Amino acid sequence: MGKDSKAKGGAKGGDAKGGAKGGKGDKKGGDAEGGAKEKGGGCSSINVRHILCEKQGKCMEAMAKLQAGERFSDVATAFSEDKARQGGSLGWQTRGAMVGPFQDAAFALPVSTMGSPVYTNPPVKTKFGYHIIMVEGKK
Repeated sequence: MGKDSKAKGGAKGGDAKGGAKGGKGDKKGGDAEGGAKEKGGGCSSINVRHILCEKQGKCMEAMAKLQAGERFSDVATAFSEDKARQGGSLGWQTRGAMVGPFQDAAFALPVSTMGSPVYTNPPVKTKFGYHIIMVEGKK
């Protein structure tokens, strides 16, 4: 399928070869294997933090703390209900490694810092619960 239309796009094994040049984005559904790195306006991975709460009410409490000026990492440590206890850090994540709504929201966010975070508001709902997401880096 993909071989005929994009033979030199490097979709199989050319990680570093054609990813940056071939950014046309003709095929949106191509992130099953090698095509994941070619999507996304120049970045294929993000350094992401989040606060995950099962209940929306608890997530809104965390949001209120953020809006009051508390550090994202402190609020994440106090409120997040997942394994990312190091201030909510999930580290570097690639496209395809996160659930759909989380991934879409995370890759749409600009890079920000702990001192001046830009995060998802309202929180993003996934099968795991409600997430407040911030991105610290893109590459």
